[in-house]
Amino acid sequence: MRPTEQLKEEHAGIKEMLNILGKVCDRMEKGEAADPDHLDRILEFLKIFVDKCHHAKEEDLLFPEMERVGIPREGGPIGVMLSEHRLGRENVRGMGEAAERYKGGDRAASALFVRNARGYIELLRQHIDKEDNILYPMADARIPEKRQRELLGEFEKVEEERVGHGKHEEFHRTMDRLKAVYLD
Repeated sequence: MRPTEQLKEEHAGIKEMLNILGKVCDRMEKGEAADPDHLDRILEFLKIFVDKCHHAKEEDLLFPEMERVGIPREGGPIGVMLSEHRLGRENVRGMGEAAERYKGGDRAASALFVRNARGYIELLRQHIDKEDNILYPMADARIPEKRQRELLGEFEKVEEERVGHGKHEEFHRTMDRLKAVYLD
């Protein structure tokens, strides 16, 4: 397996969570109450799995390696991806603030949550498409096979050290529970 294949597999899970988040937004827009625990679980997934795990693999390992093999950061595709990661963090921060207000009884905060969530969903869907179809093929073509194998081992360290043992599986169980509520 290549590092980019692992990242694409993670993208599949992220897209699934974006679908769940979209359904949560649909319900909130209809005036239905959101389950605060579901909001917390979704935000935890976005903050921990997407940012501390997935984006860390890209930002700390894959992107620097791509730069080493001649793919530019500034004015190039890596710079665009990093900028989009920052925009996504802003959306997640906005969702988190809105969720806290919502849990505190401010039902008007649902509009703020939805606005940030819809922005995040749109951004991430386009972002994932660019990574899967443009950036990752560039990495596959330029990074030597031996170094790709080494990167996979380094990816495992990111999961253990930054996310924690068993947390990846816990996120999958959470996603399965949320899928049963929102997508089935």
